[in-house]
Amino acid sequence: MSVAFRRESDDEHKEPRFEIPIPPGPNLVTARGLMLTQARVDALEADLEGDATAVEARKRDLRYWRTRLATAELTPASCCEEVGFGALVRYRLNGDARSIAIVGDDEADPNGGSIAFSAPLARALIGAAVGERVDFNGKAEAIEILGIEPIEA
Repeated sequence: MSVAFRRESDDEHKEPRFEIPIPPGPNLVTARGLMLTQARVDALEADLEGDATAVEARKRDLRYWRTRLATAELTPASCCEEVGFGALVRYRLNGDARSIAIVGDDEADPNGGSIAFSAPLARALIGAAVGERVDFNGKAEAIEILGIEPIEA
């Protein structure tokens, strides 16, 4: 039989499993974000049993979360002068008043009201003061800052 038709094992035909990509830039975290990361590491370390495929997936996740924990930079919430990391921002966009918390990449939950400091909306808001209007999404003065307060830990 030709070597071209011989199959050594099923493993050589599987898709490769790459590491989970680390977001670029600093790993800024709030106190809550640091606690969540530590809890994720603890949960994954406690659950390294089961079938080989599931264990390998958990080990991959554990490598990611250990790296994120090791590189975490606990950053205090910015105060009320201007929008920054750790701020809860009330703003008006397209006539609707909204609020959003600016947090680290791994803590972000847009459906839960928090976005990463690296998100386009956060980048547009950072540095603005109450009453200021900022450009967003190609529109001049699209967002009006209504209020700024630190995130409660």
